[in-house]
Amino acid sequence: MMKTYGYYRLAAATPQVRVANVEFNVNALAETMKTAVDGGAAVVVFPELCITGASCGDLFFQPRLQQAAVQGLLRFAEETAGLDAVAVVGLPLPAEEALYNVAAVVKRGKVLGLVPASVLSCRSAVYASRHFRAAEELRADALALPGQGTVPFGTDLLFSDGADLCFGVEVGEDAESVIPPSSRLALLGARMILNPSSSPELVGSAAYRRRLVAGLSSRCVAAYVHSSAGVGESTQDFVCGGQAVIACHGRVLAENERFRRGNGVIYADVDLARLGNARLSEGSFSASRAQEMLPPARRISLGETDNRCDLQYAYLPSRPFVPDAEDFGTRCEDILNIQAAALAKRVEHSHAKTIVLGVSGGLDSTLALLVCARVCRMLGRDNSCILAVTMPGFGTTGRTYNNSVAMMQAMGVTFKEVNIREACLLHFRDLDFDPALRTNTYENVQARERTKILMNLANKTGGMVVGTGDLSEVALGWSTYNGDHMSMYGVNCSVPKTLIRCLLEHEARRSTPELAATLRDVIDTPVSPELLPPADDGTMEQKTEDILGPYDIHDFLLYHFIRYGAEPEKLRFLAQKAFAGEFDEALIERTLRMFITRFFRQQFKRSCVPDGPKVGTIALSPRGDWRMPSDACEDLWTSQLN
Repeated sequence: MMKTYGYYRLAAATPQVRVANVEFNVNALAETMKTAVDGGAAVVVFPELCITGASCGDLFFQPRLQQAAVQGLLRFAEETAGLDAVAVVGLPLPAEEALYNVAAVVKRGKVLGLVPASVLSCRSAVYASRHFRAAEELRADALALPGQGTVPFGTDLLFSDGADLCFGVEVGEDAESVIPPSSRLALLGARMILNPSSSPELVGSAAYRRRLVAGLSSRCVAAYVHSSAGVGESTQDFVCGGQAVIACHGRVLAENERFRRGNGVIYADVDLARLGNARLSEGSFSASRAQEMLPPARRISLGETDNRCDLQYAYLPSRPFVPDAEDFGTRCEDILNIQAAALAKRVEHSHAKTIVLGVSGGLDSTLALLVCARVCRMLGRDNSCILAVTMPGFGTTGRTYNNSVAMMQAMGVTFKEVNIREACLLHFRDLDFDPALRTNTYENVQARERTKILMNLANKTGGMVVGTGDLSEVALGWSTYNGDHMSMYGVNCSVPKTLIRCLLEHEARRSTPELAATLRDVIDTPVSPELLPPADDGTMEQKTEDILGPYDIHDFLLYHFIRYGAEPEKLRFLAQKAFAGEFDEALIERTLRMFITRFFRQQFKRSCVPDGPKVGTIALSPRGDWRMPSDACEDLWTSQLN
């Protein structure tokens, strides 16, 4: 069995149905089930009452239809006995001299559980309150089915494979109740909620259901699979469109085209292990669990799952911090405004007369400069209160120097140039250090000289020093301790390198042609601390990504390591999938080892960083988001890569 690291392929099926034609419907269900399993599905959800059709009306009262429905369920189980996947199918089921709208969970020929609908209304294709009883009226907790023995019956059922697959079922409009069953099921351990439904199509209803499914998946920190009755239902008073939606943790992963004729299946590969890790770290989920006095659920074993998920249908962006195209402008504005609002408050509170920062012509200082200009607009100040300092040293190239000067001139800030070469040479003499040696001392003297200049200029002008280091550098400890590591406010501290390029592009689109051209050249410039001399032709020789590995990979690893606790073996697996065809596996492996080693060994720098705003779901502030001992060993993690 292939290792899938907690990923499962989920499917929402919308088979062709004929009202009250059980034989036709079961054939369609079995055929669609085989298609879904051929597609690698581990779980397949069919619509509400799909064995009979949801729009049978008073025919539901007919014993003939009821008996056919039960026989249809048994035949479906028999027809799919050779398929190693779970199916959820709907049927009307008589019990205790009442009729229930039931979702049956079936695997390998066995009916494992029966879940009745809890909420009955007249807004679905089912005239529920006329024909069915609510689950709360049920007294029995099991029901005998021919050839199946006694089958668990109720809304307290959880189905688990003993690994990461654990789901509960809510039926149709249960999802729309004030406290839907999914809330309780999630708190009891269900990482996935399955909803067979029969919602009719009205203007705007598809968008509403899409939002509902996404919202429930977010609130429950779960995957949610919704499959609704299709065009085969009666058109007497309404039309069903066969909407199918799969969402996970607030994001819609798959959605079908409505009003299609014939059998249809959509898939999504969902990381259920990740959801378990997310629940551990999301305080709202844990707090909700503690507040509720929940009766225990009945857990039903699904047995071992033949999980063949290859992530073909996974949402696995290679740049998880980068906004989607449709949200790009809005997200960028939100981030920039969060940064600027935070810095503006600190400037006001400290009564700073100037905002002091070093501008190197690189990504980080460029973003910080743009944020400072936004702060000036917020506070009604002129950009001249920004004291922007360029400090060329032994490694400064003409490209970065010219870009920094061009930006400062275009933005109308107060410009100051301090060449640090002479001061560094003097300090080398004080240290009895040979500058021909290109060691850490050679580099760090320059970084600390620059920080000293900025701090003293801030004292002189009554200002505050704005740090420029970003989240990627914080994670890897890629800074000089008490050099660029230190400032009076770290405005970029939770913005990773891959996101900074997006923010600069966003600002370039709104800038004058001259400034936009400079910003885009900054984006295209290789990342470098420029602490070692350039090549003979003046071009940059010291490139950070040649040393550390690509920031694209580091940011990907950081996202999955911090937010979802992915282990090194899984990080490698995910990165190989996400960057297939872009980076080779050897480079991914080297970068992963570099990431883990540096992340653990550089915590001491993160333990004493300045204040700075959190803009996204990941930050490494020692005062809240990430608390880690500076002396933690990485052996437990690196050993998994040996």
